[in-house]
Amino acid sequence: MKLIRLRHVMQMTGLGRSSIYNYMKDQSFPKQVKITSNLSAWVETEINEWIQDKVNQRDNSPHLTS
Repeated sequence: MKLIRLRHVMQMTGLGRSSIYNYMKDQSFPKQVKITSNLSAWVETEINEWIQDKVNQRDNSPHLTS
């Protein structure tokens, strides 16, 4: 299991800092792990699963035809 810092989470997801924290607030994004009083990180596999869920939602959504 690997813990990753916010900068890496932002690179992986394409989300900004405030978007990540907003998604966490409404419980639609993995929560961070508190490592020390001043240091937090995320579980990399949970971030990968979140990304895969977004891809699955895209693939399972009905396509609009023009």
